Amino acid sequence: MKFGLTKTFLGRVCISASAFCLYMTTVSIRWAKTSVELDSTFFVFARFALGFIVICSILAVKRRPLKPRNWWLLLGRAFSNVAAVFCFFKAVSLTSAAEGNILNMTYPLFIAVFFFLFQKGKKDYPAYFLTLVAFFGVWLVISPQGFALRMENLWGLASGFFGAIAVTILNFARKFNDTDTILFFMFGIGTLLIGIFFPQHLFIPTLEQAKYLAIAAIFGVLGQYLLTLGFKYVTAVEGGVISSSRILIAAILGPYIVSDPALGLSGWFGALLIFGTNVYLTIRDIGTQQK
Repeated sequence: MKFGLTKTFLGRVCISASAFCLYMTTVSIRWAKTSVELDSTFFVFARFALGFIVICSILAVKRRPLKPRNWWLLLGRAFSNVAAVFCFFKAVSLTSAAEGNILNMTYPLFIAVFFFLFQKGKKDYPAYFLTLVAFFGVWLVISPQGFALRMENLWGLASGFFGAIAVTILNFARKFNDTDTILFFMFGIGTLLIGIFFPQHLFIPTLEQAKYLAIAAIFGVLGQYLLTLGFKYVTAVEGGVISSSRILIAAILGPYIVSDPALGLSGWFGALLIFGTNVYLTIRDIGTQQK
């Protein structure tokens, strides 16, 4: 019993740490903007390249060959994840760490929309209503001044959309492939795609540039692995709620860590609407599975 409680505590700590690490990835991008000239695309490449090196090292230590199955799911997961990370980093570069993280965490809302569109049988109208309310919260974050839409925030919303596709495909891919196989293709294809389509943004960095790229990549890969480890030891309800705390972390720490403009009243209200709906949808999903 005592060991079980220890594992649960470890899971909570890992997921909390992953939320902080993923936030710090975006912080390093904002820090870099004030010191060096680096395109957000280079940060994407660095994250995938380091992840690929790490997963290859793990596979080498395990001495276990890959046995990929259902290639369409592996490719779909990889492409959608690349799109999500690319849009996410672009949003952080063009707006702020707070706005980018908050809009990136709209992916559970898009997953809910996908579920509603293809759901058969009894409809969950409270979930429908709360999802609509949460998208009103998204609007408050995107357009805090009313109806003056800031187009650069659409990158953050796009990251949430592609993130929802990536997570949805991941749920299917896990039925046929283990975690190492999925990560190998995700990091490998991500590195290859950025290298092929954006070579103009890649170059041999200076020591100062390499420092920021390394910080972002290390935090990004560490956050990914901590998240994977944490979900082994906690319930999906706890994991989902703790992961969504990145919304609050970004909103609270942004003005202090990266001197981002503080969220206004409407921005805070929108962020809390998104966070609250994410919590509800997570709990609702578990309740549905237990019936």
